[in-house]
Amino acid sequence: MMKTLFLHPPSYEGFDGGAGSRYQAKREVRSFWYPTWLAQPAALVPGSKLIDAPAAGLSLEEVLPMAQGYELAILHTSTPSFAYDVQVAEALKKAYPDMKIGLVGAKVAVAPEESLTASPAIDFVAREDFDFTIKEVAEGRPYAQIDGLTFRDEKGVVVHTPHRSPIEDMDQLPFVTEVYKRDLRVEDYFIGYLKHPYVSFYTGRGCKSRCTFCLWPQTVGGHRYLVRSAEHVVEEVKLIQRYFPQVAEVFFDDDTFTDNAPRAEEIARRLGKLGVTWSCNAKANVRYETLKVMRDNGLRLLLVGYESGNQKILNNVKKGVRLDIARQFAKDCHKLGITVHGTFILGLPGETRETIEETIRFAKDINPHTIQVSLAAPYPGTFLYKQAIENGWLAEENSKHLVNDRGVQMSALSYPHLNHTEIYDSVESFYKQFYFRSGKVAEMLGEMVKSPQMMGRRLREGVEFLRFFRQR
Repeated sequence: MMKTLFLHPPSYEGFDGGAGSRYQAKREVRSFWYPTWLAQPAALVPGSKLIDAPAAGLSLEEVLPMAQGYELAILHTSTPSFAYDVQVAEALKKAYPDMKIGLVGAKVAVAPEESLTASPAIDFVAREDFDFTIKEVAEGRPYAQIDGLTFRDEKGVVVHTPHRSPIEDMDQLPFVTEVYKRDLRVEDYFIGYLKHPYVSFYTGRGCKSRCTFCLWPQTVGGHRYLVRSAEHVVEEVKLIQRYFPQVAEVFFDDDTFTDNAPRAEEIARRLGKLGVTWSCNAKANVRYETLKVMRDNGLRLLLVGYESGNQKILNNVKKGVRLDIARQFAKDCHKLGITVHGTFILGLPGETRETIEETIRFAKDINPHTIQVSLAAPYPGTFLYKQAIENGWLAEENSKHLVNDRGVQMSALSYPHLNHTEIYDSVESFYKQFYFRSGKVAEMLGEMVKSPQMMGRRLREGVEFLRFFRQR
């Protein structure tokens, strides 16, 4: 077995360590998600090491000596971070010429040859579900015999081995919590809407929804929701309780945990017996009965992608949710006391000045506890990207980065009736209109008075909001 380093590379100062280890940009309030996509193969490779440079505050100069003695390095990359991640790979190869370096992530899954040939420092890229692909590389198997790999042969010719089949039995994957305990510090991970410290992991992969903008199901996870058994999930939660008694909340990072409602209810009932506080991603169509079962068994918060308050836009992006259902879902969550962090996207196909205002009114009406407003990001490999290229909504140079040189997300899409500058500026307007209305201010002040800890958090977030918008 090769001595293997799994590296979440250092990046822009303030770069959000977001979902899947690399989010699209700096966020309004800095946060760090767990590098679960790297921790999973790390759990399969005995003697490996995981370094999460952004969360640990490590620079490239600090990481390089930590890589000494490793024979294999696996770096997670993305479209926004790719150019910088290649520089990290080149620095590693220069310092350790015999080290084999591989890249993983959605970026290389959709553009394997382009990613491989970006630099001679890159020895291979692993596509699709890469967990067992990396395990087989670490075992020293010949590249040509490993499914899901793209590499150069001895003549320098790029070779693509057959696709790797999806992992049907998700219970065969070992617990990532073992890697978290061994290599990470849970206090380094913070998200404004979750209790701190928290731990997150995946109970399944894939998503049945067909949202045209969503990266993971269209590149790595697929449109089948392949899941771990309820027993397997609960055993890992028990391990978290034992290893990290200080953890205040567990977050299930599946694209849509509520896609399988009977399973969600079964897991909830088992968690209820453990007395654990937990949260998850959800679609805005969960029935009241399921919500109540989850709430009664420890559910605190749902992360919900509402995206837009205009039905035509939701139809355009194949969201699969009706606004009347989403409104009822919001009412049910309020009634049950379930906290909701609502996410919205501006600039999706069909967006106009009027629909932006419509979405802002919708957000204020359903009144999630907190919100996140993003710009439509046409990631390569998604239907939205293909659509944008075909219709001339996206300049080719914008498709290579999606963020500016400071790591802040750019408004990449532009329409004849609505240019990218207007879309970009509407994000700040959305936040101001949502948070600075009298009712919301009073709600947040009341929350802060009840909890000194919450007061400190909200004040820090306010400072970060102001700093972020000055950078824009």
